[in-house]
Amino acid sequence: MPTHFPRRSLIRGISAATAVAALATGLAACGGDGEAATTTRTPGTVTVGQLSNGAAKETELKVSEVKSISARLPASVRESGKLVIGVGALPSGSAPLNFVGSDQKTLTGSEPDFGRLVAAVLGLEPEIRNSTWENLFVGLDSGKVDVAFSNVTDTEERKKKYEFASYRKDDLAFEVLKQSSWNFDGDYENLAGKTVSVGSGTNQEKILLEWKAKLAREGKKLTVKYFPDQNSTSLALNSGKIDAYFGPNPAVAYRARLTAKTPHPTRGAGTVSGAGETLQGLIAATAKKDSGLAEPLADAINHLIEHGQYAKWLAAYGLSSEAVTKSEVNPPGLPLTNS
Repeated sequence: MPTHFPRRSLIRGISAATAVAALATGLAACGGDGEAATTTRTPGTVTVGQLSNGAAKETELKVSEVKSISARLPASVRESGKLVIGVGALPSGSAPLNFVGSDQKTLTGSEPDFGRLVAAVLGLEPEIRNSTWENLFVGLDSGKVDVAFSNVTDTEERKKKYEFASYRKDDLAFEVLKQSSWNFDGDYENLAGKTVSVGSGTNQEKILLEWKAKLAREGKKLTVKYFPDQNSTSLALNSGKIDAYFGPNPAVAYRARLTAKTPHPTRGAGTVSGAGETLQGLIAATAKKDSGLAEPLADAINHLIEHGQYAKWLAAYGLSSEAVTKSEVNPPGLPLTNS
């Protein structure tokens, strides 16, 4: 769930958590349909990392329509001339995955940028629609959004309503204050007695609650807390109200770099697959079930993998370790139960 990215104009000496709060208002202003600016500078090119304020290396990539792939799009999408991309970044975003750009109005980050690359292969104009995490799925259900590029994990539960085209490994991480001596060693048992925050409605919440239930059956306690945004979570961590935060590894790693020279530096304290204990989790483009979009989306992603733009996109955001060799349609995901 969300981390945050501070503005350069923040007053010197402001804490990292306060910086997060200051930008939340700016990102909330991005909540309307569409986006204020485009990251496609000229026909046949997509610039990733644009307006990222240092979260990514700005990289211009050549990407042209592949008509053999776009011809397989559902007629309604192909004829509209646009790909409506949903991102669940409100209220506070999650750098480097999705956050408001340095112009204080354009949604940027690895996820919307990858959506723009896929749209280019499909010969469609990307239209980014920002919402809360919950409303991201409402948009898919209602047909107002064609596809979500928003760090969505492929799960067996979600397959009841959605279809997937995978594009990145899903690793989760625990974040603690740097001074903490606690580390997650891969065994849920060492969460006993801890208080951990997690994003509501996420697959990491599902995993954490299943661990909590296991511990309860053993007479041990794990306290799970929820906060409305990353700023509130950071404040709780800094003040000792929680022992750790459990969320996407890219966001945790980025925040550790961001807070390194602040009064409250954080660090990663162990990782786990987003599909639980026995399966490598996968992040996937998410469309409504039976929409006919998953296969052309996977073909477009594989084209980007085969022609090198995919690797350059990951490298721009420091996410090369999460690369996959191939996009798959509806691969095995987080099981219905992780027990």
